[in-house]
Amino acid sequence: MTFTLATWNINSVRLREPIVLKLLQEEAPDVLCLQECKSPVDKIPTEGFAALGYTHMIANGQKGYNGVMILSRLPIVDAGRHDFANLGHARHVAARLENGVTIHNHYVPAGGDKPDREVNEKFGQKLDYLTDMRDDFHANAPKRSILVGDLNIAPREDDVWDHKKLLKVVSHTPIEVEALAEVQDSGNWVDVTRADIPEGKLYSWWSYRARDWDAADKGRRLDHVWATADIAASGHSSRVARHVRGWEKPSDHAPIFATFDL
Repeated sequence: MTFTLATWNINSVRLREPIVLKLLQEEAPDVLCLQECKSPVDKIPTEGFAALGYTHMIANGQKGYNGVMILSRLPIVDAGRHDFANLGHARHVAARLENGVTIHNHYVPAGGDKPDREVNEKFGQKLDYLTDMRDDFHANAPKRSILVGDLNIAPREDDVWDHKKLLKVVSHTPIEVEALAEVQDSGNWVDVTRADIPEGKLYSWWSYRARDWDAADKGRRLDHVWATADIAASGHSSRVARHVRGWEKPSDHAPIFATFDL
């Protein structure tokens, strides 16, 4: 079974339904994982997706904030959701394909502006979320699993436009990078994107604040596709659909793709 998966922080699925439909029409991934949907589940606009063949959806929604969903044209069953760090946020949902592969979709807290949990509650929530992920994977070792989402951390030096300038900026601080590495190690996860594209600058997010995001190119790779080691070698054809960031009324994230032969 070969399937292509995409992950994308959409920054409101209702507001940006037109570009979700455009992506499904032009790129046609078998599975699309969205984060920051900002919608209760019953308000998600499913009719247009279903008309394109995406008749399966599993979502964890929340009014106005957070929210994650897995949209598929392949049959999927609900594999649960977990409230990491007991934040009461809709940040995780999981689905299982017919071949037994479980897909976990995460929206890790952004962490606010100051990388200090003593003065910034949001940064503490981010670290707690990552710690809970780590502990959960230690307790329940994942197998035949794929983890995707906006993890809100750019771990490598070439995952940001300027490593030295961003060392004290939330998303690239050493404490966050170390915490993400512990999560990855705890589940024996392989970074599929970087296994496929091992060298060079690679970004998935460009700030709305930039007058010309493309020319400035001050990006960060905040969005990730991981797989457990038992299936990671089946992943290939990874890419960032950078051009999508330039569509009308875009998200500040671009979707990331990977194909798996399972």
